[in-house]
Amino acid sequence: MTLSVLDLAPVVSGQRAADALRNTLDLARHAERLGYRRYWLAEHHLTPGVASTSPAVLIAAVAAATEDIRVGSGAVLLGYYPPLVVAEQFGLLANLHPGRIDLGLGRSAGIKESDLVKHPVFSAPEFIARYRIQQGLLGVREGAVEPPYAEQVGRILGLVGGEHHANVVEGADFEVWVLGSSAGESAVTAGELGLPFAAAYHVSPRTAQDAVDAYRAAFVPSERLAAPYVVVSADVVVAEDEATAVELAAPYGQWVLSIRAGDGAVPFPSPEGAAAFEWTDETRAKVVDRTETQFVGAPGDVARRLDDLRTATGADEVLVTTIVHDHAARVRSYELLAKAWAQV
Repeated sequence: MTLSVLDLAPVVSGQRAADALRNTLDLARHAERLGYRRYWLAEHHLTPGVASTSPAVLIAAVAAATEDIRVGSGAVLLGYYPPLVVAEQFGLLANLHPGRIDLGLGRSAGIKESDLVKHPVFSAPEFIARYRIQQGLLGVREGAVEPPYAEQVGRILGLVGGEHHANVVEGADFEVWVLGSSAGESAVTAGELGLPFAAAYHVSPRTAQDAVDAYRAAFVPSERLAAPYVVVSADVVVAEDEATAVELAAPYGQWVLSIRAGDGAVPFPSPEGAAAFEWTDETRAKVVDRTETQFVGAPGDVARRLDDLRTATGADEVLVTTIVHDHAARVRSYELLAKAWAQV
């Protein structure tokens, strides 16, 4: 099937991170049963509404709880780690679960000097010391910039190919992906290195097509990939009927607003909490690009619209992320979509 899952391990109001993690394992088992191709875990830090802070750790748990579905990161944020650490983590995962692990890479710059005085966690002396050590491991001298993103991705590929004799990495069969949301460095890097590319339509609907076009224009065939391969992501809520889906999706705008206000995603509100929220023209304008491009409705309608997105972008797969307050409704959304997708 050309449908896959992106999971943030969302924390909903009234629950804790432990509940979200248990829900992730349960959803992964359902996704495998329903025939989804991949199950990817996101990476977000200091975010009250997201429990997926360490993709490698969560991938290990999900892969152990399932049997066949591919499990991966969407994405590991390279700004936080030396490439060697990432390569060794995923080398271990691939050795434990051969033929099932995807390493999706993101371009986040990680912690910056300016962040060290803005947040109590970052400004702690022990954090600053560790930050300096990490920058040294990344090859970043004080006052310098990080190595180019393409160079960092290239280091990971080199380790898989046998550089430096990293025994758990050399020959490991994890797939390397690049994720991006615009026609910038990520898309070009994926193309020039001959890697598959995931375009984050759910993050930036206006620029996802440009990202795909830039990737294809830059693509050079490699030993890993002979022709461009594209995944496009989408936010989706499916229910038996449109009215129910709209009700389940109602808190989404408020949740996106919390992200864009700089609060980090708050715990996902309940439909009742969303109904009580007071919107203004200004706050609605801040999230309209996301709310209007969310795929919400009955199964057949959403499946057809997702297929239209796949056709328009020329994508090979669609990566679906569904966040609603009720876990059973979330599982049901994926179930209804899988059945409807088979009929498209």
